[in-house]
Amino acid sequence: MPLHDVLPALTDFLVQWTRTHLLAWTALAQAVAVAACCVAGWALARPLVAQMQVRFPGGPGPVARVARALAQVLPWATGMVLVLGARAAFAGAGLPGAGLKAAGTILLAYVLVRFLGSVMLSRLWGRLAAVVALVAVALETAGVLSPVLAWLDGFGLDLGGARMTVLTLAKAGVVLAVLMRLGAWASELVERRMQGVTEMTPSMRVLLGKVVRVALFVLAFMIALGSVGVDLTALTVFSGAVGVGLGFGLQKVFSNLVSGFILLLDKSIKPGDVIEVGGVYGAIKELRARFVSVVTRDGTEYLIPNEDLITGQVVNWSFSDNNVRLRLPVGVSYNTPDVRRVLALMAEAAAGVPRVLASPKPRALFRGFGDSALDLELRFWVGDPENGVGNVRSEVGLAVLDALRAAGVEIPFPQRDLHLVSGFAPGGAGAAAAPQGPPERSRGGDDPA
Repeated sequence: MPLHDVLPALTDFLVQWTRTHLLAWTALAQAVAVAACCVAGWALARPLVAQMQVRFPGGPGPVARVARALAQVLPWATGMVLVLGARAAFAGAGLPGAGLKAAGTILLAYVLVRFLGSVMLSRLWGRLAAVVALVAVALETAGVLSPVLAWLDGFGLDLGGARMTVLTLAKAGVVLAVLMRLGAWASELVERRMQGVTEMTPSMRVLLGKVVRVALFVLAFMIALGSVGVDLTALTVFSGAVGVGLGFGLQKVFSNLVSGFILLLDKSIKPGDVIEVGGVYGAIKELRARFVSVVTRDGTEYLIPNEDLITGQVVNWSFSDNNVRLRLPVGVSYNTPDVRRVLALMAEAAAGVPRVLASPKPRALFRGFGDSALDLELRFWVGDPENGVGNVRSEVGLAVLDALRAAGVEIPFPQRDLHLVSGFAPGGAGAAAAPQGPPERSRGGDDPA
């Protein structure tokens, strides 16, 4: 129906409906009853809503999501029940209740759509769906929904034999939103089930989960287009042109997507691995389609693009084995009588640290003759690099220091001899030089000059 025919009909209907219903005292009484029922519904539902919010404060689980959706619609549902009771009271008193019936129908539609939208969609989209349903029910109650839908169906364009209208796009959007949410739920269920399959590697579980998610989303898109009568073959040329444009414009994005699949296929990194890339040391928390989440020891989470992990150098501390060897340099005095005993003390001290592995055993080696000390080195192994390596190196260093001090082994520090020479007095070349003083010895520092 053309717009110039719809608007006059809608205006005449509203004027006639206003004269018949709103200007009568019974209509005013029904409006007051609806408002009172809604306010009473909110007041009655508040204690129960507060208890539900305390018991289910948050969380991604389905039970918590349903509980939050119930808490959102409970005041409206209580008001709807009170409106239906008021309608029964009006009917018992012989008064008209068409307004109460319409209000109850609108509230029922709003409650159902708001509940389903909150469970299946996000909070914003759930509210939007509820508002759209509320408007649709109100128009249907007023008897003008069909002309409005016919008017929306009149705007569109032809695409190779298929006609796309505003109404068709709206229907496709609703179907796509529902199917996408169902696909997301199904993919999350598949990923949770695959987490319990111990025969599969973590990388393979993540890869299969992503493949299932992408396949379900593509299937949802195809079903949404087919449900509104769109011929998919008519979009072949258009989709090819769009694909080429996206390929050039989103080259980096697609590069990261492909790199993510390569990382999952070659199993070079997986969730839980400890890696070092670009100065970032931490454990891999999650593998995403575009980036890898790496959490450092100080709690900072870095999002590293997948392409950097493919093209750059990556140190994987736990690629094939979680065991990592650490080194601790130690210096002892040249006057140490038994260096072999010192090496044994160092190995024993390292073995006493809980995180140090007993096999391979800690070893202490003589490295060379230093400027101020005999250079020794303690080598030990840990099996949990994800818990940090600096902290265990500190514990081993303190244990070695305590053992050497208890054995009376001297740990020297650098020493410097400073010879102070007097300068020339001002006044030219013939000035007498001051007598040279004796050399002074300074310990524990560099030349201050």
